[in-house]
This record gives sequence, structure tokens and C-alpha cells, in this order.
Amino acid sequence: MGADQGAERVTEAVADAVAVLRTVVDRDWAGVPAGRVEWSCLKTAEHIAGNLIAYAGQLAGRAQDTWVPFEIFLDDDTDAEGALQVVETAGTLLAATIRSTPREARAFHPYPFRSANRVGFAAMGVAEVLLHTYDIADGLGLAYEPPARLPEYVLTRIFPDVQPGPDPWRTLLWTTGRGDLPGRAPRTEWRWSNNLVLHTERLTLQGVTPASAAELAAGGDGDFEWVEDGPFEGTREAAGMTIKAYEAGVHRPEFGLFVLVRRQDGRAIGGMGFHGAPDEDGRAEVGYDLAESARGQGYATEALRALSDWALARDDVRSLCATIEPDNAASQRVIARAGFARATVEEEHAYGETEPGLWLYVLSGGAG
Repeated sequence: MGADQGAERVTEAVADAVAVLRTVVDRDWAGVPAGRVEWSCLKTAEHIAGNLIAYAGQLAGRAQDTWVPFEIFLDDDTDAEGALQVVETAGTLLAATIRSTPREARAFHPYPFRSANRVGFAAMGVAEVLLHTYDIADGLGLAYEPPARLPEYVLTRIFPDVQPGPDPWRTLLWTTGRGDLPGRAPRTEWRWSNNLVLHTERLTLQGVTPASAAELAAGGDGDFEWVEDGPFEGTREAAGMTIKAYEAGVHRPEFGLFVLVRRQDGRAIGGMGFHGAPDEDGRAEVGYDLAESARGQGYATEALRALSDWALARDDVRSLCATIEPDNAASQRVIARAGFARATVEEEHAYGETEPGLWLYVLSGGAG
């Protein structure tokens, strides 16, 4: 997983697309529209290369606030074969950049949380290749279907809110307004979604994608570098909950699982997040755990304050709750330092039945 897999997927996507498109380089790409897009097939190939180069530039330069101000254009006399050579070159540069980019590095991308890591840029690069190759092929009357692992790579990393279907390629086409899917209404608007990252003085809280959640739930590292005794059991259980929500089509990534990563060494020390999106009254439940070696150092309190502040600043969240065992004094101290208080009788009624033997703690908007 991670850099090597991302680079491999970019390389594979480019090679597969170019192999298909090279069968029709004798056609007039400049005079034929590319499927449903507004560009010609030649302009669409230029667009693919331009995006691959732009993503490589963002990662290589670690741009933080905006796009690196450059573009590439095909020479005026470039034909279809020349355009494909540029796409191959751009794909090679992006793959090399992904491999050389550190795990924790992020660079600017506007949607939706203004940054992406190397995996996000890899997935976006693969998406550009697959979707616009489909557009070119459609314009030229050519059949095109990439290996299923490529659209699946894209869906599980930058479309976390899209319920997976039995056919990843058809699902990706439907997701991006390029096809129909039985039982689902057509989509006229869409955007991909890179993972949310929240920053504290000593930590980053990194949103977990469905791809990472699946690996964590299966006993892997989820593309995080964990402390020796991590991840703890609760984090793997939360990853399993994330996958269930994703498969059911109810996953909202900003209300999923976050992995806590120390800034000083890039090591993951625990998990924290929500049990689901807020209900119609704006109530959401939080949970957390740390590897034993990271406990007693204030990390959980620091992370919970940041997560609570972020959530309660939203219009759709009015209060947060957590349930804790009566004999778990350490967790009770964490929750109290983060501003939560034992629920009143009225609050207990509002939140519904709590699991027997657990205490309910609540933090309301404006209380932090």
C-alpha cells in the first residue's frame, strides 16, 4: 500500500490507456469531440498530461496555499502519437514523484479540505487517466474498459461517500456522470474527496479512507507507521465500522475514523472519531483509543479537543457524547479535560438508551 502501490497504479493506468488509444492514432483527434466533454480528443489528451504534471508539481514543490503557477501545452503541430508520448512522460514523472514523497507530506488541492497526500494525488491522477481516456475513446467510437483494480483504487480513496457497486468501472462512470447504474439516479454534479486532516500542537488527526480502513480491519497498518504496540483493538474495530458504513452507502468521511499521528516522528499512536454522522437533532457520538505506550501524555485530550472544536463549529452539530465504563478513570479524566460532563437526566433521555453499565458524557456547542 502507499507510495509504491500509488505509483504502480498511475503507471498501469497510463500504460493501459495508451495501449488502447494507440490503435487509433491515425484518426483526426483535433477535429473530433471527446465524448461528453467540450474539448477535442487531442485537447483532452493534453488535459490528461497537464493534470498529471500539475499533480507532480504540487507534490514535488509541497505547494501549500495554491496551485504552482505553470501549465504545459502541446506544440501546435503535435499529432495523436505525440500527445500520447506526452501523457506517458507526464505519468512517469507523477509516479516518480509519488515514490519520492514522504508519507506525511501534503500539498494543496482545493477540494474539499485544501490538501492531499501522495495517495490522494495518485488516485486523482489515475482518475484523470481513466475518465478522460473513456471520453477520447467514446469520441472515436472505441471500446475501453480498464482493469477493475484501477477504478476500485480511485473509488476507495477519493470517493469515500459513494456506495461501492459490483462493477467498479461502471460505478466510477456513474459517479462522474458518464453512465447509468441500476437502482441509482443519474448524477449531474460530482467531486472527489481527499481525506480531512486536523492539526494540533503535537499531532495530526488524519481521516481514514475506505482503502485504509479495510487494511486496518484486516490486521494491516492502513498505510500508517505505527508505534510498536499499535494499533490498539478499538482502532481496528472502528475501521470495521467504517467499512460497514461505506458498503452500506451511509459513510460520511468527515464523521468517520481518524488516526492520530505524532508530528515529531510521524508515528501513529491511536484512533479517534465518530460513530456516524450527526442525527437530525445534531447529536454525534465520539470514541477513541491509544496504544498503551502513548497513554498518560495528554495526546487523547489534545486530539479530542481539536476534534470537538471542529465538529461543534459546524452547522449540523449541536452536541457530542461519549460513553465510558464507570471503572475507566483514565478515560474519564480525558473526557473531562476535553470539556465533556456527565449527562443530566434530561440529556440521557434526549440521547436515548445508553448501553447498560456505561456512563454518558456530553459536550454541547459553546461549552468548549
